[in-house]
Amino acid sequence: QVQFVESGGGLVQPGGSLRLSCAASGSIFAVAAMGWYRQAPGKQREMVATFTSAGSTNYADSVKGRFTISRDNAKNTVYLQMKSLKPEDTAVYYCNADVHGGYVLAGYTAFGSWGQGTQVTVSS
Repeated sequence: QVQFVESGGGLVQPGGSLRLSCAASGSIFAVAAMGWYRQAPGKQREMVATFTSAGSTNYADSVKGRFTISRDNAKNTVYLQMKSLKPEDTAVYYCNADVHGGYVLAGYTAFGSWGQGTQVTVSS
């Protein structure tokens, strides 16, 4: 069974930066459209950044130019570098894989069970 363990969240001031990490188990990692998702209080979970099955990247408009997704296949780890953080980025961040290949951010279907996530709070 695939498991995801997220880390790296915290409290940061507006304009600050954070780097999130996600360790994934199993052989899924090398071929899957791994991505980052977030859920703010009272809102649905949304995909914010992902690799596609073709190896390209896809970002939500709200984070484009500020967030960068990367991966280390040898470590089965995917990262999310976040800069110029805004209060509206406050959410619990999760990683998972999209069974549809990561091409349509709003139409994802998560492959595995959700981990506990990591809380990101942007506040002064």
